[in-house]
Amino acid sequence: MGIKETVFYEGGPHRGDLIINILLALTIICLPLSIGAIVRAIWLRYRITDRRISVTGGWRGRDRTDIIYAEVVKLVKVPRGFGLWGDIVVTLRDRSRLELRAMPNFREVYDFMAEKAAAKNGVSIEAITG
Repeated sequence: MGIKETVFYEGGPHRGDLIINILLALTIICLPLSIGAIVRAIWLRYRITDRRISVTGGWRGRDRTDIIYAEVVKLVKVPRGFGLWGDIVVTLRDRSRLELRAMPNFREVYDFMAEKAAAKNGVSIEAITG
């Protein structure tokens, strides 16, 4: 029997990201950004639990990345869409980065992930978010 995980957030990117990028498509110049937002809206899914960060994406949602909090060394949040959603960049021990784009409730998700990563690494939250 597996260990239970408590899900904090499960879902896709914020709908506002899609709406703004579709409106930008009217300028033709921003068409590639609009296509990217459509692909994210269709196939990108996040699952944030008390044990791991899972991102499913890629073409037709075939790629999956799972990260445990013990591997997280730094978190950075960037507000987008007038602060309604934001991006979270997760830096791992091997210096690779995972970007969670257009995350709804990004401040709460960021705080949750920072708390879990700090606890797993035995450091202060400031060390993870600083």
